[in-house]
Amino acid sequence: MSTVNRVRKERDYLRVGEVALLFHVSPKTVVRWAEDGKLPHIVTLGGHRRFPRASIESLVPTLSQDRAESTGTGR
Repeated sequence: MSTVNRVRKERDYLRVGEVALLFHVSPKTVVRWAEDGKLPHIVTLGGHRRFPRASIESLVPTLSQDRAESTGTGR
């Protein structure tokens, strides 16, 4: 696999920290959501979670709204 294809394939997936920034939560919350089945993810051979970019970006409005409603900070 060429370097360009490898980079492109990697960028199709987000790391835990990147997902946490999108949702404005801690990385631990992202891991918990993944374990609870709320977020689609894969686990690499090294044991790291990766989240499909398209799926996560489509969930940002939904989970952010749910979070705001549950904490009483909804607009």
